[in-house]
Order: sequence, then structure tokens, then C-alpha cells
Amino acid sequence: MPRFGLIQETPVSHNAQSDQNSVVYCKLIERLPSHEHVHRQEKLPWSAPAGCPTVNAVRATGPRLPFLKWAGGKRWFVNQYIDTIPVSFGRYIEPFLGSGALFFALQPRQAILSDLNGDLIDTFSAIRENWKEVVSVLRKYQTLHSNEFYYRARSSQPKSAHARAAKFIYLNRTCWNGLYRVNKRGQFNVPIGTRQSVVLSTDDFREISTTLRHATLIASDFDPIIRQARCGDLVFADPPYVTAHSQNGFLKYNEKLFCWDDQVRLRDSLREAKGRGVQVLSTNADCPLIRRLYGNDFTIRAVKRSSAIASSAERRGVSTELVITSW
Repeated sequence: MPRFGLIQETPVSHNAQSDQNSVVYCKLIERLPSHEHVHRQEKLPWSAPAGCPTVNAVRATGPRLPFLKWAGGKRWFVNQYIDTIPVSFGRYIEPFLGSGALFFALQPRQAILSDLNGDLIDTFSAIRENWKEVVSVLRKYQTLHSNEFYYRARSSQPKSAHARAAKFIYLNRTCWNGLYRVNKRGQFNVPIGTRQSVVLSTDDFREISTTLRHATLIASDFDPIIRQARCGDLVFADPPYVTAHSQNGFLKYNEKLFCWDDQVRLRDSLREAKGRGVQVLSTNADCPLIRRLYGNDFTIRAVKRSSAIASSAERRGVSTELVITSW
């Protein structure tokens, strides 16, 4: 059975300097203790509180791969730690959707998927409602792809929902490292990358569309979404954050900076959800500030992962992130 690779926690100072660090949270992320402190602990089975409605996650047909490459995506978590997730729950609620790696792996019968990025949510909706048209446009993009065409497509404004979705996927697959970044006017401005494949051998948009029919899709801030969670539901919150392994310097989430006040607001929302009997799973940067923020109310584990986003292969390596749970 897969296990969490845990890092022993180091005490966090509660002095004035530590308080001041929260102001520059988005710029300062501490390194973890060295690897000689690593130890392992079994994940115990968890069940929802008595009286809470639950349903089993749907995995009979095997996990679906996300169709987007997303900075901060959780494919690594799915590959290594999916069996540490509760075996039963009510609805699956994800307020920071991104590529939806965990959603596609679990394939829950009922889900609420949300993100502040409206273009992302519109893309998921278009695939659910009209996947064949999305694929048709993607195939045209594959034929036309070039350096010149990329920038022409990037500045284009398709009118139909399926054409906008195809553009979103095309840019995601051919831009630098799959990064999503916009300028002050909300315009996508990531340069072209090195990948040439627009249509992938792993694509199965028919099945993705079918899986998404079990989900409600909403473009929203995280708080109203988490407030919908009730006893027995599973909330997975994977907020934007900058970690030491990313090395990319991009702090933008959609068009707003997700900084310390948002982190505190998220903690408060998750703590309230836990009090309602909601099963809470969250991931975040491994730094003393986050350990301190969640330490009194949640179980915190540090897990190892490989970096996927960096300016060069040499700067990628093994790092750690925090997994925060209510169990």
C-alpha cells in the first residue's frame, strides 16, 4: 500500500520577525530539513462521520489522464499517493481545478469543479457538451502549428465555445512548460515552447466528456464553493503557491495575486468545512508559515515529489510539498 514519505517537522518560532514574514509570503519559501530526517508512516483507513451520506468513487474503468499540462498540477500526487485518500465520500468538491488530475483519477459520481479562471472552466464545459467539435479544431491546429501560427492563434478571439476551448488546449500544449499566465489586460502572454504535438495519443475526449457529465462546473472564488460542502463530502484544495522547486517566478493566478490574506481566508474556509464534517484534503508549499497556519487544526505531512516546472532541466529535482488533511 502506498505510504506518505514524511519529513519530521521543525519548530516554528512565534516571534515578531516570523509574523512579519507573512507579508512577504509569496516571495520567501523556506527549504525543508535534510533527507536524513525522513521517516515513513502508514496511512490508516478513514471513514466519514456517522450519519454522513457517502458514495464510492468510480474507478472501475481506470483513471483518466488530464488533457492539460498545468503548473502545480497533481499528477505526481495521483501516481504516488492516491490510495491515501478516503475510500468513500459524498460529493467531490475541487475549488482550484487546474488540470483536474485528482478528479479524473477518482471519477466521482458527483462533483463540483471550480476555478477563478473562467477560460479554464469554459474549456471543460465545451468538452463536456461538444467534444467532437473541439477535437476537430484541434486537428486543424496540429496541421497548422508553427512559430508564426502560434502567435497568430494566441492573439485570436474565436467566437464559438468549442473553438475557444480548442485554442486554450492548443496554447497549453505548445506554450512554454504548459504555463498559464496573463498580462494586466487579462491576455495570455506565454511564449511558444518546444513541444510540437497538439493531438496526443493519450487523448480520449469522448471519455473525458462522459466523466465531466457527473460534474457541475463553476467559475468562482474558492470560498462560496467550499461553503457548499456538507457532512461526508470530500474537498480537495490545491491553491496557487510558489515553491522552491518551481524556479519560475510567476506568482499570478488568473489576474490576481494569491497571497497571504488569501491563504488565511482559505484556511478559515477549510476549518469551517471540517467543523461541518467535511473531509478536507489540501496541498501547499512546505514552509514554516504554512505549517503554522494549519498546524492547530489539521494533520500535516510533507511528501516528496519531482519538480516539473523550471527554466531548465538542470534546475529540476526532488523537493517536498505539504499534504494537509482533516483525518
